[in-house]
Amino acid sequence: MQKIINWQEIDTVLLDMDGTLLDKHFDDYFWEHFVPQIYSKKHGTTEIEARKVLLSKYKSREGTLDWTSLDYWSEQLDLDIPELKIKIDHLIQVHPYVIDFLLFCREQGKAIHLVTNAHSKTLDIKMKKTALSGYFDRIVCAEEIGVAKEDPIFWEGLAKILPFDRERTMLAEDTEKILHSANQYGIRHLIFVARPSSQGPVVNSKNFPSIVYFKELIDMTEER
Repeated sequence: MQKIINWQEIDTVLLDMDGTLLDKHFDDYFWEHFVPQIYSKKHGTTEIEARKVLLSKYKSREGTLDWTSLDYWSEQLDLDIPELKIKIDHLIQVHPYVIDFLLFCREQGKAIHLVTNAHSKTLDIKMKKTALSGYFDRIVCAEEIGVAKEDPIFWEGLAKILPFDRERTMLAEDTEKILHSANQYGIRHLIFVARPSSQGPVVNSKNFPSIVYFKELIDMTEER
């Protein structure tokens, strides 16, 4: 069976938040359904029309810091986006086996860092809801670096504030474009999370080792 990871070769674990540790269903529902509902009422349009307009706006900022900035979208849409997120924060859920994995990494003596494109206001909302913050040695938002993780420059900036050996670092992500940028920078151990939303299908990567649940990495020996 294919070797995914040898834990003896890992010192640092970098983890994405949305879709990787947390169920992306919240974000998908929020941006694709809940915000269009509110937007359509505000502008007197149908929800279908509102969704079409909003999806086009979202797409235009994909891969940039604006994409995840609650301040940007609050201004652009004339809506209080943080307040709207709090209204449905019951949908914020941690993926199965995430806590087990974080405890496993701690027991193994690994440095654990949350590295996210999420806006700091989103991070605050989700950390308060999930109580995950105490599991990390450090949390870094892309806004602190100044570019999104899709840009290889991000990893250069991260290394300046969070020293790590790229040869002995693992990154888990649900976005292939980000894994490609990390690969370009030289991070050696890259894991793709193949089911970011509990409401979506499993779609394995053709380019990176894929997991559905972090239990697969807990159970990992040298070979799988």
